Amino acid sequence: MPPRRLLRLTLLSAVVGLAGGGAAYCLVHLIGLLTNLLLFQRSGWTIPSLRDFHPGPWLYLVTVGGAMIVAIFAKWAPVIKGHGLPEAMEAVLTKQSKVSPRTAIAKPLSSAVAIGSGGPFGAEGPIIVTGGAIGSLLGQLVHVSPNERKILLASGAAAGMAATFGSPLAAVILAIELLLFEFSTRAFIPLVVAAAVAGGVHSALFGSGPLFTPPHHDFTGLGQLPLFVLLGGLCGILAVIITKGLFITEHLYRKLPVSEFWHPAIGAIVFATVGLVVPRALGVGYDAIDDVLAGRLALGTLGALALAKLIAWWFALGSGTSGGTLAPILLISAAVGGTLGELASRMLPGAHLSPGAFALVAMAATFGAATRAPFASIVFVFELTRDYNAILPLMIATVIATLLATALMQDSIMTEKLTRRGLHVPSDYHVDLLATVRVDQVMTRDVVVLDSTLSVEEGVRRFHGGHHGAYPVVDADGRCVGILGRGDLLHGDLADDQTLGDVAAREIVAIKPGDTVAVALQTMVEEGVDHLPVLDADGALVGICTRGDILAARRSHLSVDRVQHGWRPGRLSA
Repeated sequence: MPPRRLLRLTLLSAVVGLAGGGAAYCLVHLIGLLTNLLLFQRSGWTIPSLRDFHPGPWLYLVTVGGAMIVAIFAKWAPVIKGHGLPEAMEAVLTKQSKVSPRTAIAKPLSSAVAIGSGGPFGAEGPIIVTGGAIGSLLGQLVHVSPNERKILLASGAAAGMAATFGSPLAAVILAIELLLFEFSTRAFIPLVVAAAVAGGVHSALFGSGPLFTPPHHDFTGLGQLPLFVLLGGLCGILAVIITKGLFITEHLYRKLPVSEFWHPAIGAIVFATVGLVVPRALGVGYDAIDDVLAGRLALGTLGALALAKLIAWWFALGSGTSGGTLAPILLISAAVGGTLGELASRMLPGAHLSPGAFALVAMAATFGAATRAPFASIVFVFELTRDYNAILPLMIATVIATLLATALMQDSIMTEKLTRRGLHVPSDYHVDLLATVRVDQVMTRDVVVLDSTLSVEEGVRRFHGGHHGAYPVVDADGRCVGILGRGDLLHGDLADDQTLGDVAAREIVAIKPGDTVAVALQTMVEEGVDHLPVLDADGALVGICTRGDILAARRSHLSVDRVQHGWRPGRLSA
């Protein structure tokens, strides 16, 4: 990308970052207002804690009423259903990153209503989608390419996450792992700028401290790592249970003999029932996560909270209402990790284990395994607590959990819906071979040419006797003076005594030996040709590059993934 375009894109991303930060501030306070009004019948802009929340049967009226409002929103903007990230990924992959203006309005409003009326969701998913929509809309307003619009969409999503949690590094990584499908300078710089600006907005409006209280722990290194390896394996299984359970719940809703319009109301009845038993399973749950990390909850309370939140979230999100995945998964996994940590500390009292540390590590491991974004989850949980001493167990447990979940589950929580729609989502990024290999490394050097002084009659005989569809025409010095196709001779009204130099096409589509194969392929596609003469600086023909040469280059690249024989005694060559 030219430097001037990159600078322009970076400035646009700064605007997106500022807008995403403002949107996060508005959404968080709107959720706080609605939660106070609907659940506590009072006014207030701060999201309240549910520690002392004691609901009664009236809770059904609130939750069902909120669900019906969300269902009406979904009639106007169907894209708001669910947590929204799969739809953002689909927009990037199939719609040139174009998001409807309705999404930027309907998603935050519907999510605020869903969460404010007791929905067991966090604000992060909706604000990530809202920020992405803002970036996409700006990319549709100004003159940019689809790839640049994709970067603006991802920058908006990163800005939303950074502004909500104060986690700019994780926001950048999450956007790369789930939305950009590339890692390049042209994408990285605007992403960082957007996340930095949004992170500054978070610091200015919400404060600069960690979102959650770091747990007290004494990690001593290798001696405790085996326990966190085991925890990672258990978190991988937990991620599969969480993800598969959601898929099954969504499938059950699709089998119901009622219109989709009523599904959110059914989900509201279920999670309200759960909320009557375990009130802290409702709402965003940030305060509950903090209590788990700080070790303020008893063993039985941890288990009940994990199960209640899981069931409430399954039936709420599976119903097609508007909500997120991040905070619920963090709370569920934290409660499970805290439970396992408490049990481990009782079984191994001399190991000085911290249930809060187990909860912290379980958050990163489970979220990373469920979303297939392990790097983002490691950095994210670190930024939430600023606890550098937890980095090693975070890393090992997260990669173990991701490895196990990948083996047991084909799709992640982000891609299953897209797979059902027939869309394949790439999971790995590779260096583009075609952009690193030169044409002179793959071209055909022994080129069959036609002399420009030959007659048309002789040219016709050459075409009849050969199997090529076109030939370069060269002069006495070996310079390419034109291209002659079979149709030019066999179907043209030409005199037999004309020379091939007279009738050959003078507009030569050619490339240079030092061009990359990617340039050759792009030229072939744009010009609609199957072969390109390769000319040196003097115009002399040094080879020809065909589609077959390009496929051969790709085939040789695939060979590096084939297993080769290792060295064994007796096989060492002389």
